[in-house]
Amino acid sequence: MRYFIIAGEASGDIHGSALIDALKEHDQEALIDFLGGDLMARSAGHKPLIHYRDMAFMGFIEVFKHLGSILGFMKKAKQAMTAQRPDALVLIDYPSFNLKIAKWAKSQNMPVFYFISPKVWAWKEWRVKDIKRYVDRMFSILPFETDFYRKHDYDVEYVGNPTVKEIATALKQMRSENDFRQDNGLNPSKPIIALLPGSRMKEIRDNLPTMIAAAKLHNSCQTVIAGAPSIDDDAYSLAIQGKKIPVLRDQTFELVRHARVALVTSGTATLETALIGTPQVACYRMNGSKLVYKFYSMLIKGKYVTLPNLIADEPIIPELLLHYCSVENVDDHLTQLLNDSEERRAMLDGYEKMAQILTDKDCADITAKRIIDQLK
Repeated sequence: MRYFIIAGEASGDIHGSALIDALKEHDQEALIDFLGGDLMARSAGHKPLIHYRDMAFMGFIEVFKHLGSILGFMKKAKQAMTAQRPDALVLIDYPSFNLKIAKWAKSQNMPVFYFISPKVWAWKEWRVKDIKRYVDRMFSILPFETDFYRKHDYDVEYVGNPTVKEIATALKQMRSENDFRQDNGLNPSKPIIALLPGSRMKEIRDNLPTMIAAAKLHNSCQTVIAGAPSIDDDAYSLAIQGKKIPVLRDQTFELVRHARVALVTSGTATLETALIGTPQVACYRMNGSKLVYKFYSMLIKGKYVTLPNLIADEPIIPELLLHYCSVENVDDHLTQLLNDSEERRAMLDGYEKMAQILTDKDCADITAKRIIDQLK
């Protein structure tokens, strides 16, 4: 069978690659066409029709400025599918683009599958109507999404979370703590405070100074920054301001594993940190004003923002958002977590509960099987 897969971001490229591998394993004659990245290209054995780097527009202004390009990408994808007549269209997150493609595909009587739901439970809930109209099957990687969609009379299957397998594999391959410290020139005895300020320039600019200021209040510890692949050293130097803080690249999981506590910019990294088992404080300063906080509070639905708390449906980790993300507030939690405190023990217990809810299902393998079974 022929499959057309669309992933418009780096994370989608990772998940799309795993899905392609699974499809090819269960369908020996699978033909794969796709919009995605280098990982999907490696799995498929050829280049993407459009690389996700050319599609990575964020925010209303940037999307508006590049609207012509986006419409051109949509046209190119539709033309390819018209010519190739795939047996299935598989969409990966990236809702602004993918839901428009889903509407068109449905008009062409093409089966439409969605692997990794858009975060409609957090914002833009109205998109559920389009999902119900144009998507034949949704495969979720977050267990609470099944209840959310059920309230909208739409059946969604939780197929497992890819981060579980990723972290389990990484943990098996890690160096010992002594080797990690020695290889990176770290103090052999001082506890590590790991700083994960994000992968985007704005996140780093907004969050890293606060993280550094809170961490540096603890002279008995050493502070280490997890460097993002796309960010150059100058960006970190600006925030570090001459302080002796190492920036480690391509070692984030090991850094977190061997840290006593991590300060983490809210996002997938909070889930990764929880699965690794390191206590953390979730930080997301962006803009510290109360007005901005109230504005986002009206847009975002639900009790929690971070994935560990959403999955467990309880406040496992502290969420310090916008004006609450101050040096004083970060340090209050950091101080507790550095010690063998009740807060630390409760967080580790919460991690175990979260992991049990997630299970160890192989989401790519299950999704591939479901798609193939549906097409038979």
